[in-house]
Amino acid sequence: MAWDTERTKQLLLDAATAEFSEYGLAGARVDRIAAAAGVNKERIYQYFGKKHELFAVVLAEALQAALQAVNAEGTGPDAVGDYAARLFDHHMAHPEIPRLVYWEGLERGIAAADSPTRAEFHAEKVDRMQRMLPGIDRVTAGELLLTLVSLVNAWPVLPQLDALIIPDAGDRAERIATRRAAIVQTVTAAAAAAWVVAAD
Repeated sequence: MAWDTERTKQLLLDAATAEFSEYGLAGARVDRIAAAAGVNKERIYQYFGKKHELFAVVLAEALQAALQAVNAEGTGPDAVGDYAARLFDHHMAHPEIPRLVYWEGLERGIAAADSPTRAEFHAEKVDRMQRMLPGIDRVTAGELLLTLVSLVNAWPVLPQLDALIIPDAGDRAERIATRRAAIVQTVTAAAAAAWVVAAD
């Protein structure tokens, strides 16, 4: 029976995603990834190279999946707010994505920005923001996108701040809905302000 290379790669990527999102790059263990995937760890080196290269593939795949799943649609500030809402929903369903991004920032810092693939990925996201708010310049679009992503990514990763700042928030589902609405309101207002400036 032939070896199913693609299936093996996917098993390893799934296991690595869980491992890296839980422990980060430094804390992740290749042995645990291989064991969770039910695959010999030599396959990791064969398919992906060293641990940091596997981390880069895991993060790139997770971000690309999010880009495909959450389209930036429509024009105007409300469309930007809707995009923030849908991205928030996606990241709540897939908390490994913001966790991986935070681990990357903590462990790789500015060095992560040297990747041409990542640069192209984020350039496309800025392009999408400019299409949503026709007339805004690239720097403004980038600032708005950075604000949106920071708000959406932070909440699933920093639950302690939520508990400290808003204690006794009550029902979890209600708290999620309230936070989602706050993010949408903030992002929509920021988009509206940027669009007004662009129109002047």
